[in-house]
Amino acid sequence: MNITFRLETPDDYYVVEEMTREAFWQFWEPDRVICDEHFLVSKLRSCPELLPELNIVAEADEKIAGHIIFTRCHIEDSAGKIHEALTFGPLTVSPEFQCKGIGKALMRHSFNEARRLGFRAVIIYGNPDYYPRFGFKRAAEFGITAKDGSVFDALMVYPLFEYALDNISGKNSIHAVYESLTQEETLEFDKRFPYKEPHIQTPIEVLLKRLDSAAAKAIKAKKFVTLDFLKSQSEGEIASLAGMSAEAVETVRATMKEYGFRWGAE
Repeated sequence: MNITFRLETPDDYYVVEEMTREAFWQFWEPDRVICDEHFLVSKLRSCPELLPELNIVAEADEKIAGHIIFTRCHIEDSAGKIHEALTFGPLTVSPEFQCKGIGKALMRHSFNEARRLGFRAVIIYGNPDYYPRFGFKRAAEFGITAKDGSVFDALMVYPLFEYALDNISGKNSIHAVYESLTQEETLEFDKRFPYKEPHIQTPIEVLLKRLDSAAAKAIKAKKFVTLDFLKSQSEGEIASLAGMSAEAVETVRATMKEYGFRWGAE
């Protein structure tokens, strides 16, 4: 399969948004009625931190097969100095083309472009057991935290060249657009697409009843409402909970796979 890359154009907007809607329809946030990633793509196009040079579509078989969009973010160190970096998301692969290397190819191509533009690193919030396969490392390894100072495995960093983050650490900030979308706005935006039945999330109880009491207690303490929410937790984070055995972790992995979720180090 031949994959080519080009910049997104206005003629692509609807196709990219609909593709993103399809790819992200299953979501894990328990307070959402529908996904908002397609609305986010629309909002990011007018975001002042957008990198137009890194708003890229991938094509395969003469169709748009994937999309990636970048904005500037920054790291503020303890002295108040600002160090510029990049973040991306959503990274979308059409359901028709998933598991064919499109996402990896998009990252490789866009990271090369980002390097050419002079950026030093990419910082994301993403699946903590998936992105390390492509070179991402836990932000904590670089002394980088979220804006509120918290550290968790889903916050990850990809240095674009050797020693890119030497002597740089601090709090990462992204543009407010990533955290300001409301469900009311999203539902209004979604009216431009064909109706789609809302995704029914899987209750966490399907997992709890398969675990021994100690492991079930550990999972309950995290206050997960649905199985979907586990996608934000790495295998290491779950395995480190008091009461979680190796057998319990395997039960989590098997249950997630049964319900169609990619989870854990594979």
